[in-house]
Amino acid sequence: MLNILWAAMILVGIVWGMASGQTQAVSSAIIDSGKDAVSLCITMFGVVGMWCGMMEIAKDSGLVETLTAVIRPFIRFLFPNLPKNHPAEESISLNIIANFLGLGWAATPAGLQAMENLAQLEKERGNEAYLDQTGSRVRAASNEMCVFLIMNISSLQLIPVNMIAYRSQYQSANPAVIVGPAILATMVSSAAAVVFCKGMDRRK
Repeated sequence: MLNILWAAMILVGIVWGMASGQTQAVSSAIIDSGKDAVSLCITMFGVVGMWCGMMEIAKDSGLVETLTAVIRPFIRFLFPNLPKNHPAEESISLNIIANFLGLGWAATPAGLQAMENLAQLEKERGNEAYLDQTGSRVRAASNEMCVFLIMNISSLQLIPVNMIAYRSQYQSANPAVIVGPAILATMVSSAAAVVFCKGMDRRK
């Protein structure tokens, strides 16, 4: 759906530019946008590479394990049916910590690993798949998967590193000015996510 939406927007923009006699401006914008995209990718490659490395160092040094112990009560509250010391617990913790620090891209590998661990847990429970109305076996998302996905999307952020890097790339006068609004917005979204998840769990 998004591919269709973006394709339609690009097509409308090109047609409108040609119809209004701005063909040269459209061509220049395409070239300039390509240059900006490459420059932004190079900048973000460095940012993501550095923070991914920092997260690996934190993991190997035991810092992640310590932080996991700190947030374990919160994880037990969100995932009451998750077995203790399950491998998914560490992956979920690492994802939450990375998101809290605003490292969305660095949180992705941990998020994928958490989903794999949760899928393995469902397989062990015997709930890996179910039959739909047509009788076909389809993979089902567990309650833990749904909760993790919602919390990952809402993710409370202390320092939105990626957004600050974006703003710095485009010569913002004060790239870090969004820290306050970002904390407030993600606090509200995370609180709403927790309320929604626990409400749906109780309803179930």
